[in-house]
Amino acid sequence: MFDLRPVVYVIGWLVAALGATMLIPMLVDLYFGRPDWAVFLQSAVITVTLGAAMSIASANGVSAGLSVQQTFFLTTLVWVALPAFGALPFIFSEIGARPVDAMFEAMSGMTTTGSTVFSGLDAMPEGILLWRSMLQWFGGIGIIVVAMVFLPELRVGGMQIFRSEAFETMGKVLPRAAEIAGQISWIYVALTVLNMLAYLAVGMTPFDAVNHALTTMSTGGFSTHDASFGVYQGAPEYVASIFMILASLPFVRYIQIVAGTAKPIFRDSQIRAYVATIFTLAIVMTLYRLIGNGDHFEHGFREGVFNVTSIISGTGYASVDYQLWGTFPVVAFFFIGLIGGCAGSTACSVKIFRYQILIAAIKTRIQQISAPHGVFTPRFEGRPIPEAVLSSVMAFFVMFVVSLGILAVLLSMTGLDMVTSLSGAATAIANIGPGLGDTIGPAGNFAPLNDTAKWLLTAAMLVGRLELLSVYVIFTLRFWRA
Repeated sequence: MFDLRPVVYVIGWLVAALGATMLIPMLVDLYFGRPDWAVFLQSAVITVTLGAAMSIASANGVSAGLSVQQTFFLTTLVWVALPAFGALPFIFSEIGARPVDAMFEAMSGMTTTGSTVFSGLDAMPEGILLWRSMLQWFGGIGIIVVAMVFLPELRVGGMQIFRSEAFETMGKVLPRAAEIAGQISWIYVALTVLNMLAYLAVGMTPFDAVNHALTTMSTGGFSTHDASFGVYQGAPEYVASIFMILASLPFVRYIQIVAGTAKPIFRDSQIRAYVATIFTLAIVMTLYRLIGNGDHFEHGFREGVFNVTSIISGTGYASVDYQLWGTFPVVAFFFIGLIGGCAGSTACSVKIFRYQILIAAIKTRIQQISAPHGVFTPRFEGRPIPEAVLSSVMAFFVMFVVSLGILAVLLSMTGLDMVTSLSGAATAIANIGPGLGDTIGPAGNFAPLNDTAKWLLTAAMLVGRLELLSVYVIFTLRFWRA
């Protein structure tokens, strides 16, 4: 029989911890003289009380390890419970968000998607703005732990290929998760502080520097302005590009650097492929801006690098409405968003390693066709790719495309046009942020969408952030019969 108590125990304490952090935006609102400080106090009391009650009530069922079923269920339920409680300040505050909008915003924050239903950000209470950024920052560090501990162990989407680097965890998931979280937390904090100082150095206000550092390192993309990075064009775009790339690299490499060895970060084929992809796409976009739009080099290069990095990493910042550049950039950015960063980072989407494995498999297949009697083995980083990993990666690609297609059809059934439906589905499942078109493009937001579409996109953000199959599996009869 499935024992839910260990799962509820962990979620309860995480919910209580989330509630405690609500005191930070409360203090910020007090400092700025905003009456919304009481909203965060109220939300904190509710969240801490319910979270603690959940843990205390299920404490008698806690064991040293979690079963595979419990681990799958915990991974998904955490990303439902935390946004649900994280949405409370949006509902109780002066902006008076409806539950559907509050949940959409909170889920977008925790999954580091960056899509928003809020407008008028420039006049919004500072506490609410900071809370949005904090949700993304928490989601960023949370997904690193999930990617390094849970997904490799659960063999989701080929992530098992990183089991040796994410450490052996079966039978001791929670102790190992706590250990890894401790290791990466201070690295994550240190990079965030460096990012904040860099933003201050290039002219951002202290409040904006803090918020944008939180949402840059989480590759989340929430901003304190409706114009996003359009308010801070110039040097801040270069700073953001650098730290978006750093946030998109495997955090296990930073742990290894701290341990005294920097060689793995230079030998990592993921990192080399990712950086090369950004550089190539940025050059192509720069040349297009120079030739097609008559832009001057520095501006074209800066906007090309910033927007390519923002989309490929899944951050979703926008410095300009790139839809005005022409048809090519619009199509290019749609597909760039489906690439993603490195596994074990805060970046989202498909991930660069899966494309490397796919290319290796295709190359091997072509060799087998041209030389039927030859023996060819697909390799990743010089090692043969196990058949289980190949099958898992192929299943991920199939499910990604199928999920995108089904979601796009469902969105179109709610009355959305084709561009909004297709790009909305892609941006939710890949956790990118802005879509395409006049409504949800880089110059718009998701507020005008109907409630059904918002709930569909909210669910899709969760599914996409947890690599699809780790969520889908809990809806199968075989999972519950195991």
